[in-house]
Amino acid sequence: MTKLRLSVLDQTPVGEDHTPDQALRASVDLSRAAEGLGYTRYWVAEHHDSPGFASSAPEILAGNLLAHTSRMRIGTGGVLLPRYDPAKVAEVFGVLASLHPGRVDLGIGRAGGPARDFPQRLAQLRALLGEGGVVPHAPVPPQLWLLGAGRESARLAGMLGTEFAFGHFFSPTGGQEALEDYRDRFRTSTGARPGGTLAVRVVTADSAGRAEELAQSLLLWRARKDLGEDGPLPSYETTRRHRWTGAELERAKVHRTALVSGAPEQVSAVLTALAASHGVDELIINTLTCDPADRRRSYELLADAFALQAPAPHAAAPVDASGLALQGQERSRPQVWSA
Repeated sequence: MTKLRLSVLDQTPVGEDHTPDQALRASVDLSRAAEGLGYTRYWVAEHHDSPGFASSAPEILAGNLLAHTSRMRIGTGGVLLPRYDPAKVAEVFGVLASLHPGRVDLGIGRAGGPARDFPQRLAQLRALLGEGGVVPHAPVPPQLWLLGAGRESARLAGMLGTEFAFGHFFSPTGGQEALEDYRDRFRTSTGARPGGTLAVRVVTADSAGRAEELAQSLLLWRARKDLGEDGPLPSYETTRRHRWTGAELERAKVHRTALVSGAPEQVSAVLTALAASHGVDELIINTLTCDPADRRRSYELLADAFALQAPAPHAAAPVDASGLALQGQERSRPQVWSA
């Protein structure tokens, strides 16, 4: 059996008594730690007008993370394509991929605007990233991913021959059917095989008790958000003092089904089974905590539980007169995501 790979989906959470600029710096710190721990890729999300999330410009944050790391793939999970001109998105990621060959992922979401023409916009973006598209055309184009939580996005990803990630933390059921649809409809002229992965919300800690404390804080934040009270992630102290309403308890129960939490050995067993049942060899882990230290510890414990290993350091690639690295690797095929 292929060893399970883990990656990071970072929503840049803002905790109670923390500021957005602190959250952004915590994402930079976490990306460097994740690379050293052996995570495969690191994606940053796009959110607007939400006090609980700080990343409203994921392409800028991704560029910063690329500059602070050296080997791990960095990208978006994802750019909300209905808000933007596909040509502009292609240009931005053409620049990033030219500066960091072979390391850039472009994850695309369909939220943020009218979705009627989304398939056409996505196909246009895919074409613009190819030969004869926008300038600069990166020697190794960004991998294009479609992010989704339903079968429609999965089928679209398959028909376009892109990569696809199912948002388990949005919809804990339906992933198996969606991934089957994706693989059944996968078409590409490159001869590549369909992959597919799951984005899963996870919280672990040094003990099951501490993991449950962190889970309760996350569930309170999510329940409040559902009920129209959008704010930073509460601390456990706030959560412990909180008197839950019936509506909050109901919403927390719903979201509990999409959260994998517990001690590391418990979490690793659930994640291994989840990957096997969906036929994927990579999981993208999303962890939200009030304190960045708890989030980092959760990723450290997961890396240890799965015996992740950072790639061995390699010699710096030669550079040409422009200062760009000269890569001898094969071109990566485009990959896309949709939310």
